[in-house]
Amino acid sequence: MSNQPTILVTGVNGQVGFELVRTLQGLGRVVALDRAALDLAKLTQIRSTVRELKPSIIVNPAAYTAVDKAETDVDAAMRLNGEAPGVLADEAARCGAVLIHYSTDYVFDGTKSTAYVEDDVTNPQNVYGKSKLTGEQAIAESGCAHLILRTSWVYGARGKNFLLTMLKLGAERPELRVVADQIGAPTWSNSIATSTSHIVAQGVGVNDLDWWHERSGVYHLTAAGETSWYGFATSIFDIAMGENAPKVLPIGTSDYPVPAKRPANSRMSHGKLTETFGLALPDWQDALRLCMAGRCA
Repeated sequence: MSNQPTILVTGVNGQVGFELVRTLQGLGRVVALDRAALDLAKLTQIRSTVRELKPSIIVNPAAYTAVDKAETDVDAAMRLNGEAPGVLADEAARCGAVLIHYSTDYVFDGTKSTAYVEDDVTNPQNVYGKSKLTGEQAIAESGCAHLILRTSWVYGARGKNFLLTMLKLGAERPELRVVADQIGAPTWSNSIATSTSHIVAQGVGVNDLDWWHERSGVYHLTAAGETSWYGFATSIFDIAMGENAPKVLPIGTSDYPVPAKRPANSRMSHGKLTETFGLALPDWQDALRLCMAGRCA
């Protein structure tokens, strides 16, 4: 790997991609590509782009994230989440690059009573989860040096996410009903990007592809602590609106039917991340306060 690596970042207009372009500065020559410059639905374009740029590190936050829409838009979800990561991985193996890719808690069925660890059996219950698992498997099979970072309940200042939806609805309605029987860890996009950059900094400092190969695999990258969507909503309103907050009523999953089935338990243990890279994300409430202090700017 060169002394000043080229770092290719996809999906730079998304929640995590936007943050990555900022946190990766100083670690190499960051080439930030949006969908117009690199459309992951076009597999031949992926190959030609990687071969032209010859990156040392590829960071891929781009994904099909419309969980409910994926139930009927299966081919598009599988192309972006399943096939495209496999092509990136093949090209990474071909040019001796590292691939850092993001996955999801939805690869699990949510029936475990405690936090999931990286080698627990996967059993996705919706098309989105199946497509992300397909991508994980394709990356692992490629033989490239790789990190698959599973995260959960991602929110930030951009895109479509629970935080922005709650702030919008909270300003419009006096009362909201929010699911209280799904448990997970809301994870700020900035925390994901910052942690990724800390990992990249370690690898760049060593400047050895074997270092990456030795650490290749799946890691859980989520905020510390846990809550429900109801708990997340109430915290958002406490911080943003105080006494002017709408009334939030807890409801069950069965009271809010959606096309895609969600896991009841999305908790993921991140001890492996700490042991390998010395990283631990902040508690979800602390991160939310930081985010809200600058409206996630």
